[in-house]
Amino acid sequence: MLQRCLVTGAAGFIGSTLVDRLLEEGVSVVGFDDFSTGQPAFLEAARRDPRFRLVEGDARDTAAVAAALDGCETVFHLAAHADVRSGLQDPRADLEQNTLATSSVLEAMRARGVSRIAFTSTASVYGEAAQVPTPEDAPFPVQTSLYGASKLAAEGLLCAYAEGFSFQAWILRLCSALGERYSHGHVFDFYRRLKADPARIEVMGDGRQRKSYVHVQDCVEALLTAVRQAPGRPTILNVGGEGTCTVDESLGWICEELGLTPQRFYAGGARGWVGDSPLIWLDTGRLQALGWRPRVDVRESVRRTVRYLRANEWLLERRRPCA
Repeated sequence: MLQRCLVTGAAGFIGSTLVDRLLEEGVSVVGFDDFSTGQPAFLEAARRDPRFRLVEGDARDTAAVAAALDGCETVFHLAAHADVRSGLQDPRADLEQNTLATSSVLEAMRARGVSRIAFTSTASVYGEAAQVPTPEDAPFPVQTSLYGASKLAAEGLLCAYAEGFSFQAWILRLCSALGERYSHGHVFDFYRRLKADPARIEVMGDGRQRKSYVHVQDCVEALLTAVRQAPGRPTILNVGGEGTCTVDESLGWICEELGLTPQRFYAGGARGWVGDSPLIWLDTGRLQALGWRPRVDVRESVRRTVRYLRANEWLLERRRPCA
């Protein structure tokens, strides 16, 4: 039973949604964030709850994480550098903020005797998978992004700590999440560009890239289902929607929601950028066997995201679009 948890990346998109859910269920939460990308506004409700404590710090600081762990029995490690496209512009960012930060969190846990951790990994670790829908035990291809490589390295550390120090670890490989508090990614970028010029829109690639998306509330439900239902041996679970959509289809839903009919211009090619997989579709049977099901389909997830951005355009100024 969850009683007191540490959530790293607590002011982020998924992290803040998880914080709110845990508090709603009566769990005490220590939120940890350096606010490099997280938004203080996402924690406004949490900070009014006496069961919530906020610690501002860097997940790479082992001593700071260890101090924040006081009284906690479970860690939800969500802090990350999550911009896949920008990895080649700053090659150390993924290593520092994903792999090394995870190492620091694990060492802090070991120092404080905390041995339960849920970690948000990514579907990007599968690269351009030959098997689709892709199961957790699919053969790994060559890594195609620094982001995916850094998350896979972090997974390796979790598995080694589970083996060497008897940690319980739950590794959830997420496809892209959408929904309320969404603040980076393709919907954000399209929305921002359409706001600047409603008559035209440029699309990276040929628009036929096909991806799976999952609503943020379904992500949170997956995390809690894993920790409560699956043994952390460690356990690796895919999290994704039941179907896929193309970039063109997603853009169409965004335009419908905004009432726009822009002319589309395509850069061409099967990939939008280096490391972009033309097809991501995860087999979630292992997670569904625990009782989890995605409740929000991809079309509604895109539409809800657009509605949130329309109501919260302050995010356009706080977050720069993906490169």
